Amino acid sequence: MSGYEQARMLLLLARKDLRVSKILAEAPKPESEAIGFHLQQATEKSLKAWLIYRAEISPKVHDLSLLLSALEDAGEDVSPFLSMVALNPFAVQFRYALYEDEPFVWVEIQEQVNRLVAHVEALTALFVDAGKTCVRQHKVLE
Repeated sequence: MSGYEQARMLLLLARKDLRVSKILAEAPKPESEAIGFHLQQATEKSLKAWLIYRAEISPKVHDLSLLLSALEDAGEDVSPFLSMVALNPFAVQFRYALYEDEPFVWVEIQEQVNRLVAHVEALTALFVDAGKTCVRQHKVLE
């Protein structure tokens, strides 16, 4: 699979995780651990797509700070996305424990993650639409 195909797949999966997080957040009793997990996953997949697009090796880690550092080391401006490191505990820790801290304002975090996904889509010229097509420089990738 080419780098563009990998990036495309990761962005499609990131969009799915973002949609699932919105569904869960709108439930009568939102479960913070599940919402946070899907937002962390959307962020992680977007950052990995960005790294792959840059022809950088995407580390097999869940730590968003390491992924952001790798992008920064590659010369990318990641400053608008640094706050997403707060989602790190949802990758592993809160999958096996209860989240009992102050509740997140999920709508705000979902908007931040959506901005990241959109940024990576625009940066990589991989625009994913509802029909799950991927357009890069006006060519459809098969």
